[in-house]
Amino acid sequence: MVKSALRDKDKKVLNLVVESFVRQGRPVSSGAISQTRQVSASPATLRNIMAKLEAMGYLSQPHTSAGRVPTDKGLRYYVGQFLSEKALPEERVPVIQEEFAHRTADLDSLLLQACHTLADSSDALGFVISPRIFRLPFEHLRFVKISDRRVLVILVTPFHMVLTETLESPVPLTQADLDRASQYVNQNFRGKTILVVREALARELPKHRTKYEDTLDKLLDLLKTSIDKEGEEHIFLEGTSSLVGKGGLSDLGKLRSLFRSFEEKAVLVRLLSDFISLDRVKVLIGSEANLPNVEDCSLVLSHYGYSNQVLGTLGVIGPKRIPYERIIPLVDRMAKRVSLAITVFGKEVSL
Repeated sequence: MVKSALRDKDKKVLNLVVESFVRQGRPVSSGAISQTRQVSASPATLRNIMAKLEAMGYLSQPHTSAGRVPTDKGLRYYVGQFLSEKALPEERVPVIQEEFAHRTADLDSLLLQACHTLADSSDALGFVISPRIFRLPFEHLRFVKISDRRVLVILVTPFHMVLTETLESPVPLTQADLDRASQYVNQNFRGKTILVVREALARELPKHRTKYEDTLDKLLDLLKTSIDKEGEEHIFLEGTSSLVGKGGLSDLGKLRSLFRSFEEKAVLVRLLSDFISLDRVKVLIGSEANLPNVEDCSLVLSHYGYSNQVLGTLGVIGPKRIPYERIIPLVDRMAKRVSLAITVFGKEVSL
């Protein structure tokens, strides 16, 4: 019966196996661990430790090779135990600062810059998901008639960015209807989101029906129809060519399937939305992502936002042997940089 707890020496050996595999992409032997001179143990003891780690599910022995490779469980343990407090290497910081040297009121341009930086700095696939307008708090909101059943929403955020989205109305609307709706929303919901407006209207509509006639009925119909549609968050992807030939991803058939999965943006958005939180960086290794064709990949992701409001997700997708000690702090720092850029927009603050 194999003991469930890992001793310090076991952890050290596991750490060295993972680091060697990440660096070289080959099975790691006990002899290779012995040559590092970082563990005071004989080759025989090291072989026993690696056999124990294999029996516990942390390592596996591919084919008849004498060496072993980390399993998803082994990589998960490594990520959790060894990388939780590491900082972004100093040489990578100027890259991020340079990318954000020219800020813009266009949120998509800011997020595209972030995506480029993630891809370039990681030599893997960078992604950023932008928020839908319904999830953003507003300082001012206006509805503008485009046609009888099409309405342009102009939203000014508390961080002085202007976003627009076109909505389809189930009933005809006049500009007078929309002006009354804009006045009501701005007077009662400044600092909230359009989702909150919809929920409040559904709950409190009878109290205001007389004053606003049928304007609020029409507004609620507009918001219900638009928000309940399968919305498409905009997802930026950069660096797909970087994955070609990377360890574990050299099969072109797998790569094509993988890219098709990423191109089905709704699938990726649904996956990542489950992991959006105010916690620190998340790492999904192999099968943990629960997506077809992604079992050979790892996803390192974090959120960005304004104040305590989570707006979206960004991160890196690469082979399971990506350099976690560099990618995790890179994603963490990028999320903080994007959040800071949004928060301080319009002020002279150096990023």
